[in-house]
Amino acid sequence: MRYRMIGPERGGRVTTVTGVPSQPYTFYMGSTGGGIWKTTDAGHTWTNISDGQISVGSMGAIDVSLSDANVIYAGTGSSKIRSNVSIGRGIYKSTDAGKTWSFIGLRDTGQIATVRVHPANPDVVYVAAQGNPFIANQDRGVYRSTDGGKTWKKVLYISDTCGAADLELQPGNPKVIFATMWHAQRKPWTIISGAQEGGIYKSTDGGDTWNKLAGGLPSELFGRANVAISATSPNRIFALIEAKPGSGLYRSEDAGVTWTNINSSGNLITRPFYYDTLGVNPNDADTVYIGNEGWFISTDGGKSFRRAQVPHGDNHDIWINPKNSLYMIQSNDGGANVSLDGGKSWSTQTNQPTAEIYQIALDNQYPYRVYGAQQDNTTVIVPSLPLGNGQDFRVGPGCETGPIIPDLSNPDIVYGSCKGQFSRLNLTTTDEERYWVGAESLYGNGGGTLIYRFQRVSPMEVSPHNQKVVYYGSQYLHRTRDGGVTWERVSPDLTAHPPEGQVASGEPITRDATGEEVYSTLYSIRESPVQKGVIWTGSNDGLIYITRDDAKTWTNVTPSGLPPGGRVQNIEPSPHRAGTAYAAIYRYLLGDFAPYIYRTDDFGKTWTRLTDGTNGIAKDEPTRVVREDPDRSGLLYAGTEFGMYISFDNGAHWQSFQLNLPATPVTDIKLTHKDMVLSTQGRSFWILDDLTPLHQLTDQVASAQSFLFQPREAVRTPPRGGGGGLGPRSGVQYPLSGAMIDYYLGTAPSGDITLEVLDGSGGLIRKFTSAPPATEERNADDAQPADDEEGGFRIRSGPTRLDKTTGLHRFTWDLRYPGPWISNSRPAAPNGPMAVPGKYAVRLTVGSWTSTQSFTIIEDPRVTKDGVTAADLREQFEHNMRVRDLVSEVNRTVARVRTAESGATGITLVKLKEIASQLITPSVRYSKPELQTHINYLYGMTNMTDQKIGRDAIERYGVLKKELEDRITELNKITGPENTTH
Repeated sequence: MRYRMIGPERGGRVTTVTGVPSQPYTFYMGSTGGGIWKTTDAGHTWTNISDGQISVGSMGAIDVSLSDANVIYAGTGSSKIRSNVSIGRGIYKSTDAGKTWSFIGLRDTGQIATVRVHPANPDVVYVAAQGNPFIANQDRGVYRSTDGGKTWKKVLYISDTCGAADLELQPGNPKVIFATMWHAQRKPWTIISGAQEGGIYKSTDGGDTWNKLAGGLPSELFGRANVAISATSPNRIFALIEAKPGSGLYRSEDAGVTWTNINSSGNLITRPFYYDTLGVNPNDADTVYIGNEGWFISTDGGKSFRRAQVPHGDNHDIWINPKNSLYMIQSNDGGANVSLDGGKSWSTQTNQPTAEIYQIALDNQYPYRVYGAQQDNTTVIVPSLPLGNGQDFRVGPGCETGPIIPDLSNPDIVYGSCKGQFSRLNLTTTDEERYWVGAESLYGNGGGTLIYRFQRVSPMEVSPHNQKVVYYGSQYLHRTRDGGVTWERVSPDLTAHPPEGQVASGEPITRDATGEEVYSTLYSIRESPVQKGVIWTGSNDGLIYITRDDAKTWTNVTPSGLPPGGRVQNIEPSPHRAGTAYAAIYRYLLGDFAPYIYRTDDFGKTWTRLTDGTNGIAKDEPTRVVREDPDRSGLLYAGTEFGMYISFDNGAHWQSFQLNLPATPVTDIKLTHKDMVLSTQGRSFWILDDLTPLHQLTDQVASAQSFLFQPREAVRTPPRGGGGGLGPRSGVQYPLSGAMIDYYLGTAPSGDITLEVLDGSGGLIRKFTSAPPATEERNADDAQPADDEEGGFRIRSGPTRLDKTTGLHRFTWDLRYPGPWISNSRPAAPNGPMAVPGKYAVRLTVGSWTSTQSFTIIEDPRVTKDGVTAADLREQFEHNMRVRDLVSEVNRTVARVRTAESGATGITLVKLKEIASQLITPSVRYSKPELQTHINYLYGMTNMTDQKIGRDAIERYGVLKKELEDRITELNKITGPENTTH
């Protein structure tokens, strides 16, 4: 079993980038939830280099040694601490240019803002540790290692609330170091940025001692600051500073002794806790870059700036190659982009599967679509399988926050939301109707001034019992029965609503009220799929409510013992039992990283905590989502800040279910058609296909020597291009179409194993084995025509060899019968006719042990909706089998002719060549096609589609069969009847 990524391949937030001066096309980026990526072709392609090695997805800083490009240091934990920031867990090192990584300490430093390597000694490295962004902690400040990360020394420390936001080494004199210190704390209801204790510090002895700089710098409230220095003027220091009073761009011409605020324009210091991006051309000290929501360039040393174009807004970092300033990499909320012409043009961001997705909804189409909202982009609708129309995803209603949920009775209607405002979209007309509950402007407000406290990611639920009923959450539950035209408030205030946290976010310097921090609002709404009118709500200040009478009365059922104030991120009403529900709660925004998953079996009267830190999920791993499998009661899945877990005993015990999933926050889980669909904060959407082995897994199965699982229903799907329009370098993954067959081997058998596919009568269709295939050589008797003579008939064939190693294995039968005979060494091509819908069986043999399981093949619902019937498919199958046999016969005939020609002379050879000229198309491209090509062409005509057979195909078969019989009769007169039985 393996997860597969389905996109979108549209970049997400990147807050750190760097490059390699000696390798001008090599760059690195650190995603805020997707790990570390590398390009060696200037951004045309990106490859993840941290999966399976670095335990978190949130990256804060990367630096490559100037003296040894193989040495890279990577600090985890993005320092741009918006409300969904994910914690870091230390620093890693690579000595082989990112192929392998080792953890080298500083686990509890939280967010690492900057890493700088000594230019001449790769063992000397400095780290700006911002610290835990949610609570005071002493693991913050500037750290130094002189032995390549084996040991660390904290060389600059202000307090347990003031960390390091940036540091820079002076070009040409690495003993001179500048560090910016920042008092910052993220709370659920606000961002605190700035205090008296912040400032810029300077060391002239490699970090042994430090002095706080003044000389014109702000002296009161000091917020986030960033420093930049050009190698061409190492005593000119730029500093972009949030302060009160005194925000702006500062410049020193004497290495920090004195400073001048050279530009205090407000558009340069927008949302400084999140941006504060500053860069300077290493070869031109007058060229300065500033990034926030826009991208700005100065060519006069910062006195004036002009806007410049980059692929995306919300800009976070820049690195410029000191050997060639035209080569640079820049990052933003849309990913990373490379320029080779000084920023005039940039590489694409549509090759980075690092999207941050907030939640999942699914429809019931085939293939089903996956709905979600991508941070700082649009909502997306992504197909689970290729549609064959080149559409990899489409945009839905609402905006980056979502949610977005389809009407299951009419998937052309999709409900959306944008930062608390509801809408409804008809995908056919693309008309998005806005029905904003309360119709109030939400930006700029705190909870205390809003009529309805809609959070930026307001929860939505479409009733599983009536697709026209939609629920929406502020501090109240709102309900519409007419698509949003009219709303009714159907609850009292369902939040705790403490007095703290009700003011507008952003203090003490910069106000930042974007809706993210609206506190005391609903965050989860779910109606029981088992019992209509049982509705659960969870708030972002820690309360759970239930109504059992369709919102007439409400009861506070918050688990006793749950500490107050946490976010009820997800509630899961059991798909099996009306009184059972699960809740995933996290409190890390309050500094509590413990996992909180609860279960109730009595409508919330009592709760059992399922995560105590000792039963499988670590004590410091926050939980975001829990779901119960609809096909097996008590089978639970949990998504955490760092990955996936599974429980087979209703939450009593958990085990990792990471498999090949990258380390990334799992934001949501949904289950459909026996598949699991995940959304992540930094790695887009993933699917784990076919959970049936988990549904059938028992202790007896686990202890068996061999076991064959019953396959789920297989869908006969015509080939549709296989890639949905994706390029050959795409990372989007689609499975082979066919029947997924799972089997388990307790130990590896000494002999080979076999798998036989049987029809409804027990007849053998295909037989597969673990034995290695015989060496295939294209012999002289290999009578298959050239590829361009097959009428475009191409099939992505399924696997043919079984795995017999210990463990669980999945084998996909592509639903095809054996193809036509090619030669004695290739008795069956992979392109056989496809099995018709009906009952089938599979038989596994391991030594003397054998097991048989039945399964069903159904037709693609899109095909049957188009009017193709079971009788049509049966007729097509019988026709294709006849044509397949005709292909085999013509190939054998061609092989006979070639064999006979090799030993013939005189008139016999002349006659054979005459027959060959009527059978075999010359190898010269676009030659007149002969009989073998015509027969193969007919075979390809109806073997790649699901359809009613056309009369022309049937008539053409008769004509070609007669022609082949005539050629065989002529051949028999020359060589005698064929003496081979087949």
